[in-house]
Amino acid sequence: MGTFRIPVGGEDFDEIRQKGSYYVDKSGLIYELVNNTTNKVTLFTRPRRFGKTLNMSMIGSFFDITRDSRAVFEGLEVSRHEEFCCQWMNQRPVLFVSFKNIERLKFEAAIAEMRTTLANVCKTMPSLASSNKVLKADVEKFNRLMEEKATLEDLISSLLTLTRMLEAHFGRKAVLLIDEYDVPLAMANENGYYREMLDVMRGVFKYAVKTNPHLEFAVITGCLRIAKESIFTGTNNFASCSILDKKFSEYFGFTHAEVETLLTAAGLEDKTEVIRSWYDGYIFGNSAVYCPWDVANYVADTVNDPKARPKNYWNNTSHNGVIRSFIDHTDYAVKSKFEELMNGGAIRTAISDELTYDLLYSSEQNFWSLLFMTGYLTKVDPEETGPIVSLRIPNREVSNIFETTAMQWFCDTLDRTKQKELFAALWSGDATTATEILSDLLWRTISFHDYREDYYHGFLTGTFAGAGYSVDSNREQGLGRTDLIVRDHDNRRALILEAKKAETEAAMERVCGEALEQITARRYAEDESFYGYRTILCYGIAFYKKQALLKKLAG
Repeated sequence: MGTFRIPVGGEDFDEIRQKGSYYVDKSGLIYELVNNTTNKVTLFTRPRRFGKTLNMSMIGSFFDITRDSRAVFEGLEVSRHEEFCCQWMNQRPVLFVSFKNIERLKFEAAIAEMRTTLANVCKTMPSLASSNKVLKADVEKFNRLMEEKATLEDLISSLLTLTRMLEAHFGRKAVLLIDEYDVPLAMANENGYYREMLDVMRGVFKYAVKTNPHLEFAVITGCLRIAKESIFTGTNNFASCSILDKKFSEYFGFTHAEVETLLTAAGLEDKTEVIRSWYDGYIFGNSAVYCPWDVANYVADTVNDPKARPKNYWNNTSHNGVIRSFIDHTDYAVKSKFEELMNGGAIRTAISDELTYDLLYSSEQNFWSLLFMTGYLTKVDPEETGPIVSLRIPNREVSNIFETTAMQWFCDTLDRTKQKELFAALWSGDATTATEILSDLLWRTISFHDYREDYYHGFLTGTFAGAGYSVDSNREQGLGRTDLIVRDHDNRRALILEAKKAETEAAMERVCGEALEQITARRYAEDESFYGYRTILCYGIAFYKKQALLKKLAG
């Protein structure tokens, strides 16, 4: 296993192949795209971290007339089509542009980043500036682009200019690859300059794919299809492939067979079930797939440390604020559906794969569609194609993202008046009033996964946090670990709370008593950290679904 290498975050196809890193073969996409379609422009929309950029790098490597790609494609699926490879491999000039870095807070800064992006593209093909086959006016514009002195008009027509220069120089029409085309629009919508950026991007695509005679074909990737703004209207032979479509569905994400082969190669066959529960569950078209980013990260971690535990790798790569916006913007009826999902259930709703960023939060349908298209929800039935489908949370990793977001929402929206009343009841020893208030607060939360004990622990921590007291969670105390300790240093008093989950409503009384017995048996209140405290109040808490029962330890 020590020699096994899997690239984490690697998006350069040639580099991965040349270094001998493990590669999940997606090269069949090239043959399917060119040989079995007549698409002039193909748009693939997929969630982030599902291999879009690596696939684009692979496509670029295959067609690029300036490379010799025989070695990097040797043994891969596409190489079995010998006649196709002779006709197409390294036979076209390629223009590869990624808009994924155009993430700025202001319009002017975003345009400056676009200038930098296109300048870097130009620097990869400096020979165009000295070619005697291209137009003088294009050379002048090329130099402005490369020197980051391009006007806004230069930027808008840049892809047309560059494909025209490539065709003139090489004598063949160009393959245009545009990765993460909608990132500038997503960031513009978040930061208040959507209309300005939309106008720019509409112009870019008008010249690049609608009225471009120098194009062999174009492949574009993104998270959402922006249709209502008419970015692609009028484009000939245009095809959009979203996660609803069966065609090409197996080429983004890892299939079950691919994951099994990968785990065998890594010597990690015993991790099959862990990876399945954490990172599987997505349905693209009629294909069941894993998130490749997560699988690669977990395999890499486990190869280095066999005791590595699965974790939320995807959480840090996506804009999870969409879930919080969902909770903040919707009414109780939608929250009940949200809760159904988080308890492992499914909802049936209308969805659309044509969205517009400025109207994402304008309707319930758009909310569900956004969560679906960005990978937070997936289809229950692979054969459903819409417009009405059943949706569920795909796996444990995404479920944890929902849970964390929901609990943070609860903490941020906690009724501070109720919180003060709860503390007043606890400090006065009034377990009955505290039971009523805690149950009322619990009713407002979004619960999940059959109310696990750690859910209740998180609920308690959130309830007591931010009230001006010192709160310790799972601290070593006496002969064990207490669930929660709340300290009021100024008044030399403390609360010890031990919480347990009851399996039935009838069992709450007994379970509450067991919590009190644990406090006594493990002598939590006798810990030396309480030296000098005048008052230590101990409470047992039993939870069942959205009910709470508190009892105070006598004495």
